[in-house]
Amino acid sequence: MNRSARAFWVRPPGRGEIRDVHLQNPTDGEVLVRALWSGVSRGTETLVFRGGVPQSQHEVMRAPFQEGEFPGPVKYGYLSVGIVEEGPMQLLGRTVFCLYPHQSRYVVPASAVTPLPDHVPAERAVLAGTVETAVNALWDAAPLIGDKIAVVGGGMVGCSMAALLARFPGVRLQLVDADPTRSKTAEALGVDFASPADALPDCDLVVHASTTEQGLARSLELLRPEGTVLEMSWYGDRHVSLPLGEAFHSRRLTIRSSQVGTVSPARADRTYADRLALALDLLADTALDALITGESDFEELPEIMPRLASGEIPALCHRIRYPM
Repeated sequence: MNRSARAFWVRPPGRGEIRDVHLQNPTDGEVLVRALWSGVSRGTETLVFRGGVPQSQHEVMRAPFQEGEFPGPVKYGYLSVGIVEEGPMQLLGRTVFCLYPHQSRYVVPASAVTPLPDHVPAERAVLAGTVETAVNALWDAAPLIGDKIAVVGGGMVGCSMAALLARFPGVRLQLVDADPTRSKTAEALGVDFASPADALPDCDLVVHASTTEQGLARSLELLRPEGTVLEMSWYGDRHVSLPLGEAFHSRRLTIRSSQVGTVSPARADRTYADRLALALDLLADTALDALITGESDFEELPEIMPRLASGEIPALCHRIRYPM
């Protein structure tokens, strides 16, 4: 069996390279996975690539199988789909999802991989980590039937949230973004679209995922009295100013955070494995293919990542293809 592999590393911020890796033999309870696809989560991963993880968050932001330290050299990523080439009989030959960085082969504990449902293609399963984030956020937000909801920010997380919220009965839902081209994504997801200026007010819930202070301020403006903004943006080392004077107190508005690192307290009886299995099952929806906006070969990653980080490639999820 081939024990060699290739892995993508961020060296100094803003530069990447592919390194050769020698794999150890899997022991009992471990699996050897050959990668088929991985996904670049443009928000978090490009922030890591730019060196934007603040010192205070270096431990919190570690990926499950990260190597190296922020700001670099570091091997970072968490959206990998592959085939089990060695391991327990019940997993051998299965296509699985793993929270692993961009690497052509890897050895992990068998408990770290989740087999894909038969109705979810490997190409779409790279979205599992982001859909899992959306599942956790919806457990935090607890939307109700008939709610008026806006999702401000049509990136990967925002679109995942909108796709799941579109399944709630009786909701008035809008995806709000300053980029008019996001209307095509909204249409593919079956969701109404609006510019920030034209978004409908009096929302019970606004999910904010634009990673801009303008977007967060507009989210507050869209709330009804006693409404809630669920903050999904992660700003890294940037400081954000907010209009917490004006009518913030008199309207009794709420801003609350959500973070996928822990299972929502609203579902404390669920495990991380339960949450990921649910996310994978939800990926049976073909509409979610709209979140995959580009594809490249693995060996191209050192050239692709700077273009994703700069916005030259305006991606949601950029999918990485590995040699068969």
